[in-house]
Amino acid sequence: MHMTGSKLIERLARKEDIEKIIEMLADDPLGATREKVTPIVGEKYIQAFERIQQNPFAELTVVELAGEIIGTFHLNFLQFLTYEGGLRAQIEAVRVATPYRGKGIGTAMFHYAIARAKEKGCHMLQLTTNKKRPGALKFYESLGFVDSHIGLKLLLDKH
Repeated sequence: MHMTGSKLIERLARKEDIEKIIEMLADDPLGATREKVTPIVGEKYIQAFERIQQNPFAELTVVELAGEIIGTFHLNFLQFLTYEGGLRAQIEAVRVATPYRGKGIGTAMFHYAIARAKEKGCHMLQLTTNKKRPGALKFYESLGFVDSHIGLKLLLDKH
């Protein structure tokens, strides 16, 4: 990592972190169309956070540097019958705060997420990325992710 002498701290998100997480989620062209950043955190965000917190198969993680939240990601642990009853992890909503991008924070976050998935006994870590984010795809491939499947989505609120 390029941040010499600095120590990243990964921890589960707390309720008081929600506003900062939403700000990071909204801080890109796609996220800006999906998130609502307001001085008061909306009830839907609070309800979602509480459901995540109560779910033993979900971890919403924040990354701190010198007491400041500079990154976030969400891990879900998915149980399947395939792979002999295998468990896989899915990582979503990966964000690094704008001033810290390009400094190795994302790589460090993924190393932590991979270690968490292994600790839980997962045989795979999977993700999806929007085709409008070619830089993200290159980054994930640099970490060893392979473009092996076609992902499809059906937006249910549009039907």
